[in-house]
Amino acid sequence: MLISVVAHRSSMSEAAAANGSPSPAPTPEVPAAELAQLALEDEPKVSFSDQFKAFSKFGDSKSDGKLITLSQSDKWMKQAKVIDKKITTTDTGIHFKKFKAMKISLGDYNKFLEDLAKTKKVELSEIKQKLAGCGAPGVVSVSAGKAAAAVDRLTDTSKYTGSHKERFDASGKGKGIAGRRNLVDGSGYVSGYQHKDTYDNATK
Repeated sequence: MLISVVAHRSSMSEAAAANGSPSPAPTPEVPAAELAQLALEDEPKVSFSDQFKAFSKFGDSKSDGKLITLSQSDKWMKQAKVIDKKITTTDTGIHFKKFKAMKISLGDYNKFLEDLAKTKKVELSEIKQKLAGCGAPGVVSVSAGKAAAAVDRLTDTSKYTGSHKERFDASGKGKGIAGRRNLVDGSGYVSGYQHKDTYDNATK
C-alpha cells in the first residue's frame, strides 16, 4: 500500500512533464505516523500454516515442521485459548487418535479441526483465527488489568505478616531503619504502655 501511494504520485508528475503542462503544486508530505501505519499494513501477517510449522517444532529440535503431535497441538490450543470449558484436552485426544498416528500432517490437522469443530458446535474459522493469532510458541500475553491487580496484591502492606509487617506503620508508610532494627527505648516506659507523656498534663 505504501509503495502504491509513492508510485501514484510519481506517475502523476511524469505525465504532467510529457504533456508539457505545468507541474502540479507540490503535494504535502505524508506525516511520519501515517507512513509508519502504511508500512505496518504492508507487512504480511502470520498464517495458520506458519503457526502449524512453528508449533510442530516446539519442544522438538529434530522436527522439520511438517508433522505435529497431540501434545504440541494441545499446547498450541491452550495458548490460543481454544481449549476452554467447551473444548477440553479429552476432546482433542479423542479426535486426534482417530488418525491412529503419533504425528499428523497439516492436511490431516485441518480434518482434525473440522471434526472437532463440528462435534463441539464451534465455528471452524473462529478456531483457526485464534490459532493463527496467538503469537509465537511459548509467548503468553498478560492483560494490563491482571498485571495491575497482581502488583496491587503484592504491594498491599495490610496483608504482610511476620517481620515484613513490622517494617510499615498502619498507613502503609515504611518505618525506615526503625522497621529493620530493634531500637532501644530509653524513655523508661514499658513496652506497650498507652499513656506515655500524659502524667504532667493530668496534674495540671
